[in-house]
Amino acid sequence: MPLHTIDTARLTGRIRELGEIGRDAQRQLTRLAGSDNDKAGRDRLVAWLEAAGLDVAVDRIGNIFGIWCGESNADVEPIMLGSHIDTVINAGIYDGCYGVLAALEVIETLRERGVAPARPIVVAAFTNEEGVRYAPDMLGSLVHVGGLSVEAALSTVGTDGTMLGEELERIGYAGDAEPGFLKPHAYVELHIEQGPVLEREGFAIGAVESLQGISWQRITIDGVANHAGTTPMAMRCDAGLAAARIGLFLRDHITRSNAPSVATIGTMRFEPDAINVIPSRATFTVDLRDPDEDRLQGLEAALADFLLRVAAEEGVEISVERLARFQPVAFDLGIVATIEASAKARGLKSRRMTSGAGHDAQMIARIAPTAMIFVPSRDGISHNPREHTEADDLVAGANVLLDVVERIACSGWKGS
Repeated sequence: MPLHTIDTARLTGRIRELGEIGRDAQRQLTRLAGSDNDKAGRDRLVAWLEAAGLDVAVDRIGNIFGIWCGESNADVEPIMLGSHIDTVINAGIYDGCYGVLAALEVIETLRERGVAPARPIVVAAFTNEEGVRYAPDMLGSLVHVGGLSVEAALSTVGTDGTMLGEELERIGYAGDAEPGFLKPHAYVELHIEQGPVLEREGFAIGAVESLQGISWQRITIDGVANHAGTTPMAMRCDAGLAAARIGLFLRDHITRSNAPSVATIGTMRFEPDAINVIPSRATFTVDLRDPDEDRLQGLEAALADFLLRVAAEEGVEISVERLARFQPVAFDLGIVATIEASAKARGLKSRRMTSGAGHDAQMIARIAPTAMIFVPSRDGISHNPREHTEADDLVAGANVLLDVVERIACSGWKGS
């Protein structure tokens, strides 16, 4: 099978163009799910899909699908590619968007080369992958695989008090299709690594064979507000101090364990939030991750035990709300091997790896053979305007995706 090559200028130009949609007066890029900026990004993507001659479908949770289907393959399960185009606050331009636009580029390249795949090929852009405005993250793909009902997802209330279903309706992306109407034969997601490994070790391609488990919790600590100057330290019920102890515990516990676990307190809010008042309440989130389910459960248990200890020692009350919980995922080794073979054929160094971030691929893996392709992130930085991947690396990853799709869609591949 000859090696085709994607159109570099078309791919990188679209990434830059999409990266301009959603910037504020300070040039910060933010496209939260269901927002006006999200609508503008979706509108641009749909215009590109339609210009490429794809049939566009939108399901009830707002997932967008661009479908290339011929008369001879309409009745068989498709190859699905894609990611997401929603962003975090003050984001870079590559996270998620690269995978969606590279998927479109793959289809256009195959069509221009006269390739006639035995299966339909579908570009997917899933709703609310980031989970910044609505929890859980990866919500659109979770609904697609039946892990959350569409009714429950649409009634999700965001951090700003809005409801996801109403916002999708408002921006025109509450579609008619039932989530899950497309069951893929296989799913491949191309993504920037969002970490330092590939760049540091000199690899061009990551063949992602597994993905970490994720546990999200919201912890609320209730203490007693009191005067910061007149209340002795030993007589305080300080919610802020209790929160600080929990953060230090997580850091120290993981460091002592020498495991690859990670923990992050990403948001924190104190009440009454005054410089001279002992906090009566602390509300914060904890993000725990580990590639091993037993270790992740152990970390959750250690945190739960420590919360009981802190509550007793500090004289506070602690409650916990689970926001999201996903087990580690093992990807399809047949697709992983195909990624490695493509990289080798193109003279690209590759390595197998585990993803530390959550991706829509971990949801789709519940219903279809799935794997991911990573390309290097400069300095390992992501979720940050400094996020960057060199054009040569973007093209290399897209060409590997092209090879993998052609192998699966054109050769009778049945999976491992």
